[in-house]
Amino acid sequence: MGRLAVLAAALLITIAVLGAAGAGGILSSVASSTVQPSRSALTDVPPAYLALYMEASATCPGLPWTILAAVGKTESDHGRSALPGVLNGANHAGAQGPMQFLPATFHNVTTRHPLPEGGATPPSPYDAHDAVYAASAYLCDSGARNAADIPGALKTYNHSDAYVSQVLAQADTYTAGPAFGTDTAPTTAALEAINYAQGQLGLPYEWGGDGPAAGDTGFDCSGLTTAAYAAVGIPLPRTAQTQYDHGPRLPADTQLRPGDLVFYGTPDGGIHHVGLYIGGGQMIDAPRPHVPIRIEPYRYPGDDYAGATRPSLDNSRP
Repeated sequence: MGRLAVLAAALLITIAVLGAAGAGGILSSVASSTVQPSRSALTDVPPAYLALYMEASATCPGLPWTILAAVGKTESDHGRSALPGVLNGANHAGAQGPMQFLPATFHNVTTRHPLPEGGATPPSPYDAHDAVYAASAYLCDSGARNAADIPGALKTYNHSDAYVSQVLAQADTYTAGPAFGTDTAPTTAALEAINYAQGQLGLPYEWGGDGPAAGDTGFDCSGLTTAAYAAVGIPLPRTAQTQYDHGPRLPADTQLRPGDLVFYGTPDGGIHHVGLYIGGGQMIDAPRPHVPIRIEPYRYPGDDYAGATRPSLDNSRP
């Protein structure tokens, strides 16, 4: 069967499972393992888990990271649940860890599929790295490879039609839009910078403000971006203009990546605002006096968008 036929079959099964509950948007989740994270994903999924889901899903061609993330959300709220069996012990059915494996199943999976370095020794279902990679392998073996039968793989993971529907619907909320390739996938540092900025949502705009850690009640626009990247060890100049000048600037036709800085004004000395792009056409910024730090579209009618830069450890000296 050709790839388009496989994807079409998977989509038809998905629609059958979801019935009339709005399955049309699932196509992007079923068809691609490199979809951009939505605002919901960036807000809800801890950066370390988001990176794990993306990395682990790449070991199973055709398995979207959004499906893996939706399993993690459904099973343990990405390891944050206080229910029995998530951090230690087992739930009423004997399942363990953030991806809720039965011990025998976890042992069988990790025996057949040696896990990459970075987890526990020996592998543990309580270790997030091990659990997520094992879940990817288990789903792959159960029908997710090449998107052959993702709903069927989920049904093997948990023998419940309601569970399958819940996971597929959750995956759709994590999907922002067009796929990105390796060169446009967000780095872990960028995701952690976004996570820091999200932690400041609702704080007041304060001209010259560097945030509560510096004794200020809030931030201005460049104070927020400076602090977000300082939190991951990437120093930036303090003002919007000097951050724009610092670069590296992106060509106008470059697809933006979560973590990019987006600027407004005129390039030659007239940059007056900067925001942190988070994907899905959205940014986090400290807009102006009397408006708190918020998420909003990075392009809007009448804007004076000037371009973007991409901070990195390789270009971190102000």
